[in-house]
Order: sequence, then C-alpha cells, then structure tokens
Amino acid sequence: LQVEDRQIQQPFGDRSGVVIEPRLKNQWYVDAEKLAVPAIDAVEKGETKFVPANWSKTYFEWMRNIQPWCVSRQLWWGHRIPAWFGLPLDRETGREIDAPLEAFVAETEDEAKLLAEEYYGPKVDVELIDDGFLGLDTFEDVVKRATLVRDPDVLDTWFSSALWPFATLGWPDETPELARYYQTDVLVTGFDIIFFWVARMMMMGLHFMEEPPFHTVYMHALVRDEHGQKMSKSKGNVIDPLSLIDEFGADALRFTLTAMAAQGRDIKLSKQRVEGYRNFSTKLWNAARFCEMNECAPSPGFDPASAARPLDRWIIGQTVQCQIDVTRHLEAYRFNEAAGALYQFIWGVFCDWHLELIKPVLNEGDEQAQAATRRTTGWALEQILRMLHPFMPFVTEELWGALGEGGAPRDGMLAACVWPSHPDELIDPAARDEVGWVIGLITEIRSLKAEMGLSAVRAPMALVGAAPENAERLERYRDIVMRMAGLDQARASDAVPSGAVQTVHGEATVALPLAGLVDLEAEVARLQKEAAKVDGDIAKIEAKLANEKFLARAPEAVVQEQRDRRADAAAKADKLREAIDRFRSAM
Repeated sequence: LQVEDRQIQQPFGDRSGVVIEPRLKNQWYVDAEKLAVPAIDAVEKGETKFVPANWSKTYFEWMRNIQPWCVSRQLWWGHRIPAWFGLPLDRETGREIDAPLEAFVAETEDEAKLLAEEYYGPKVDVELIDDGFLGLDTFEDVVKRATLVRDPDVLDTWFSSALWPFATLGWPDETPELARYYQTDVLVTGFDIIFFWVARMMMMGLHFMEEPPFHTVYMHALVRDEHGQKMSKSKGNVIDPLSLIDEFGADALRFTLTAMAAQGRDIKLSKQRVEGYRNFSTKLWNAARFCEMNECAPSPGFDPASAARPLDRWIIGQTVQCQIDVTRHLEAYRFNEAAGALYQFIWGVFCDWHLELIKPVLNEGDEQAQAATRRTTGWALEQILRMLHPFMPFVTEELWGALGEGGAPRDGMLAACVWPSHPDELIDPAARDEVGWVIGLITEIRSLKAEMGLSAVRAPMALVGAAPENAERLERYRDIVMRMAGLDQARASDAVPSGAVQTVHGEATVALPLAGLVDLEAEVARLQKEAAKVDGDIAKIEAKLANEKFLARAPEAVVQEQRDRRADAAAKADKLREAIDRFRSAM
C-alpha cells in the first residue's frame, strides 16, 4: 500500500460557503436506447424535420450513441420519483433477508400498495410513509416490516421538460386541448439543447402519445456581438436587450433580429443595426401620417381589381407581389428574407416612390382620380400593416387602431386579423412595366447627377433614341419626372445636344446638356483633386496592410476594417474617374 500526498480541488457551495463532499448513491436510470429507436425513425421518415436540415446530423449523432439516462436528482423541488421502498423478505418464510431494499415502482400510491401487498402476502398489513426528507441511508432506521417509504429523489429537469408538449394540455387526461393541439406545430430552439430537450421531447412524445410532438424543429441563430464574438461579461461585449428597447423600441430590436436571422448563420448584432430599423419604423409612421393628412384611408368594400389608372394598378400589383414573396419566405422559414422583402417594399416602393408619384394627383388631379388614389393608397397601407404586424407588432397595432375604415378608429385589434391573401391576377404587367420605366428613368438621372456632384443643379434632359412607346410615357409623366429628378425640362430628341453628359436607360440615351450651367473645366479639376486625395488614402491603407508586423499584432477586426476601408476608397475612386470621363466627353 502506498500513500501519496496530492493537492486536490476542494469544492464549496456558492450559497452556503461550506465544503461540498460527494457521496455515492443509488440512482434511477431509463433505457434511453429503447426510447431512441422510434425517435430516430420519425426523423428519418420525415415526420419531424429540422430547419436547417444539417442539424439532423447532430440529432442522429446523439441518438445513435445514446447511453442509459440517469433520471434521479437529489433536489428539494421537482416531480417525485414514483417508487416506494420496503424491507426485503424471503418469499417462502416471510423473514427479513440481507439484501437491498425492495422497490415498488408504480404510477400512484394505491398501485404501489397493491404491489407491496402482493409481495408481502395477506398476513402483513402494508403502511405507506411519504417523507421527502428521508435518504436511502436512513430507510433502515424507519422501514419496519411492510412499511413503505417513498423515494425522496425527484426526476431530472429534462425528464419533466420532455413531457411539456402534452402535459401542458392536460395529459394524462383526454382533454379537448390535448385532442386539438397535439401534435403541436413548430418548435423554435437553440442548437445547444438538441439532445437535452428536443430529443427527449421526441422520445417521450412518441412513447406516451405515439406521435412526434412537433412536425418541424427550427434552429435559431446565436446572437453575437458586431464582430462575431460570443457575448461574455468577462469580455465586456454583452448587449443588453432591455437597454436597446429603451433606446430604440421593442419593434426595432425585434425587426433587427428577424432581418438578420439567416438560416445557418449567427447574428452579428450592433446598436447601429437596431438604430437603422428604428428609422424604418419612423419612416412607416411618417408615411401613415401623410396618408392620414391626405385622407388616404381604407375604404369599405374597396375592390382592388376595380382600379383603372396605371399608378393605382402598379401599387396594387407591387403590394400583392410583396404579400406573395413574404408568405413564401415564411413558409420556408426564411425569416430574414421575409423581413427584407417587407423592408424593400415599404421603404423602397411604397414610401419612396408611390407616395411621391401620387402627390401631383392629390394636389392637382380631378376629383375622380383623387378619390381612386386615396382608396388605393389606403388599401395598400392596410395590407402593409397586416403583413408587418408579426415583425413589428406595436407600431402596426397603434397605426391600425388610428387608421380605420373611412378614417374612423377601429374596434377590433390587428392581432386578431387573418393573414392577407390576394390572387396574383391583381399584378398588372403593363402597369408594372410602365411605372417601372418611369422609376428607372428618374433613378438613372439622379445617379448621373449625384456621381458628378450636380444633385442641386436643375438641368434640362433630352431622351435620345427612345422607342415610340417610351416617348409617349415621357410625355404622360413629364411633370413627375421633372419634379422628382430635379430637371427644368424633359423632352424626347433625335440627337444628343452638345456639351451633354450621358447615360443609358433601356434603348435610349439620357443626355443632360450642361453648357452655361457648369464650368466643365473647373469641375474636372475639382474631381481630379478629390481623386488624387482618395488615391493617397488608398496608398496609405495598402502600406499598412503590407506591413507584416501590423498583420501579426493587430486584432483581426482591425485588419478587416482596413480592408473594408480600402475597398470603399477604391469604389469611390472608380466613380470619380467615371465622372471625370463624362465631363471630358461633354467638353
């Protein structure tokens, strides 16, 4: 026998502060390998699907290598182990024998008592003692002949949690709720508890209910900081959601997480992201106020198929297309794409284009056109609130209540409304092409002026070589094009005017004559000076990235920041050179 002096780690209770001494104890186990067989089979057959599908590999890895499940815990609270202990007796003589205590496992006390009476025989009176403060080492002191003491242990937390899909519905009683809501629908959870919770609910649901507890398991992303690091108090990079809600609102945070929840990718959260979607909420609020001030409210009995004007048919079609896209993305659990489709439609189509395109009608149109525009816009806003509600419930509910039919406050809540659904026949290709062409023309002119630093200059515009159909479109929408593109004239032409900068829209050339409006030589000199400065910045960044010491010592986030700055500067330099070339071609 040899004794060695060793230092060992001595655990202390974090609450009591006293030494924790481990002690071996008998435990209860479940044959998990047997329970796992139908749970594996259900996923293999597609009765339950994982989204993204690759997480099923993790599930199978756990289940196919499963070990016996220790389900007993020495805790104060929980579901009690359904077992009672009594002294072991010789079945022939009725005398106490030197053996482990006899265990009687049953669902109820009455069933346990019946089992004990059968074991001890008719000459013995069986008495039950239910004392949760007793340990197995004290049973010998209190167990007398035919006295049963209940096991003081409780079930493992995950064992109890595994019963959740049906126990919460009244099981084991056959309740109406259990009949209606089991099987449940979609389980949304994290990948770190696939084995601890998901697998165990599968095993229990199939064992007790003979049906998987859910048809889909959606694995949500892990929220990290803006640099992709896992949040940690020791790192000091924890983002408090309550602080974000106080600063930007619950809707902004909710939409941010949804918009970034791409399947299979973690979320890199930052305050700037949340602030951006707070601005989106503000944009929607201001658009609703514009509609309210211009009497664009939902109209009872409005039929979107009755719209006659191209602008009205266009926004109806765009709304229906958004509804179709969002529904498709939600059904495929691509929540980020659903949020992106809504964002692009609400901000980029409804607010930036539709509300601007209808201003001339609301201000100068005839009564019939104004009434049609108001009904159509009110209908589109109502569909927006319906679609956006699951993503931004608070602001949409507030607007829904304020913008009722005919401008009157509503009685019901938006949360109780059905999801919008409209036939794709409402999408008018002709209206889509016509208004899309006008929007494209305005966008090209704005981009050209912005690249050359002429956004504030009201220049004339000549559309050269346009097809007859597009020349007619320019004529119909001339006032809108001039107002939204910042022009003092817009006309179709057969030749490019002299001294004009040019771009292309479809088959036509868009020319902006700048003679007398801009000093072309001075603009070229200004842009060359700015381009030289950007080239200098690029050279400094490239020198830093070529420094091996910098790459070795700097954090990866800092190195990536320099790379991003170089890419942005290079893109800016390219645009400046394009602008210089355009000015020179006009000289």
